[in-house]
Amino acid sequence: MTDISGLSCEKLGRVGLYISDKHRFGTDAFLLADFAAPRHKDNVADLCSGCGIVAAVMYERFRPKSITAVEIDGEGTALFGRTITESGLEDVTAVCADLKDWRAERELDLITCNPPYFTEGAGFISPTAANARHELLCSIDDVCRAAKLSLKFGGRLCVCNRPERLCDILTAMRSNGIEPKRLRFVAKNPDSAPWLVLAEGKKGGRAFLTVEKTLYTTSTDGSFTPELRSCYLTD
Repeated sequence: MTDISGLSCEKLGRVGLYISDKHRFGTDAFLLADFAAPRHKDNVADLCSGCGIVAAVMYERFRPKSITAVEIDGEGTALFGRTITESGLEDVTAVCADLKDWRAERELDLITCNPPYFTEGAGFISPTAANARHELLCSIDDVCRAAKLSLKFGGRLCVCNRPERLCDILTAMRSNGIEPKRLRFVAKNPDSAPWLVLAEGKKGGRAFLTVEKTLYTTSTDGSFTPELRSCYLTD
């Protein structure tokens, strides 16, 4: 691990999460884990797991029955493997695999994914985070297809993305037998347009979509709102 650029360990409650210059995380990971809120009895997978941030937050906050973190990049898998070992995470597994080829060993109750936000030809492609930001290795349709294969009937898929990708998300869910059931937008404040959308679909679900109240991240004094703070982990 010593040859990984920018290797460091971030404290998330009792979990020491290893990150690198290539595999880091942002607020969206905490919002996705909070939105998904797995139950104790759930078997869960996190796709496009990166350094394992969403899996780590779900473990610390919700402690589901099992978590499998699937990441195509070996560095991200190695980082989360180290986190699992050194923090003693139980029933958590880091898997290096292409989600297009991967299938869970058992039917899952919940799959989460913080996928690449941009289509292949959209915007500047970062030389260090191209695969994490752009759909070079997988698309939102690939994510939904993988979820279709591994979710049990009634199982949930929870994703986050830019609001401009909402039509793509809903179309991909429905075309793979996952009915969109719940949406929540995230904005800085009531005067700002949303910068993130959280979406939940249910495999085999009936058509009925709930749009929850917008989550605002910044109070009038510039501090984090209580709702956003509740999504973060502290010692």
